[in-house]
Amino acid sequence: MKIFVTGGAGFIGSHFVRTALSGGYPELGDLEVTVFDSLSYAGNQANLDPVKDAPGYRFVRGDITDLTQVDQALPGHDAVVHFAAESHVDRSIAGATPFVVTNVLGTQVLLEAALRHGIAPFLHVSTDEVYGSIPEGSWTESEPLQPNSPYSASKASSDLVALAYHRTHGLDVRVTRCSNNYGPHQYPEKVIPLFVTNLIEGKKVPLYGDGLNVRDWLHVDDHCQGIAKVLLGGKGGEAYNIGGGTELTNRELTDRLLAAFGKGEETIDYVEDRKGHDRRYSVDWSKIRDELGYTPRHDLDSGLADTIAWYRDNADWWQPLKYPDA
Repeated sequence: MKIFVTGGAGFIGSHFVRTALSGGYPELGDLEVTVFDSLSYAGNQANLDPVKDAPGYRFVRGDITDLTQVDQALPGHDAVVHFAAESHVDRSIAGATPFVVTNVLGTQVLLEAALRHGIAPFLHVSTDEVYGSIPEGSWTESEPLQPNSPYSASKASSDLVALAYHRTHGLDVRVTRCSNNYGPHQYPEKVIPLFVTNLIEGKKVPLYGDGLNVRDWLHVDDHCQGIAKVLLGGKGGEAYNIGGGTELTNRELTDRLLAAFGKGEETIDYVEDRKGHDRRYSVDWSKIRDELGYTPRHDLDSGLADTIAWYRDNADWWQPLKYPDA
């Protein structure tokens, strides 16, 4: 199978590519992978160094909003796995335009090219944030989309455009919606790598509001295993939630990270809550479990320990990203 992976130099996409080209998804057979990535601030080609010499690996620097570039690179593949997206909520609050352009227009350009060249399945990687906030219970895939931030609104829009290409044109489109990811190679603006690198540096950690916002935490490797299962056995026109099974308040997560460094309350810097901050996310992932056999393999305690160890050992990776003008 020849897979066209957009955003394959980013955090989640690069993990999928490294695992795929290292034989981590044997059920998909022999794989060739083309990474199509614009190398924006969150894209880092060094994330792919472990597989850069692997047979079947190809890198193309390109912009998903540029139809000419996509048309040149896409033909000849058997599937698309679409990770590329602007994804940081705080950045979307500061300026929404790049999110709408990349996440909505970019997805439509890819869909149009895939339809024209007859390439499917098209697996669109989305987020649980498209559902909005839920006070109790968990979202199933049939819940209406009620996004609250410019980021999540742009992802919900791209979900709807993608599924419209299935319903209108018959393109085999599959959508995955994941909970909060963590793990190695995550850009240090996100909460876990930000807090971990701050603690490594002896700094305080900035906790929004009262710290009682709830998130379900999903190791990036489990997320990518779920994606592989949907790519192999998912159905066109369907969405699949991918969860980690561990819900924590942000304060509980912070306390776990502080404990790993032998720190306490004095290390927390309470900061003003961000606008439109969703209170709780929770996905029901029984569909992918029951239909495709997905189960998370990483518990949060060991996953966090491994993640902390990776950032301790790879300061040369994250310091230039955290301090680009240094």
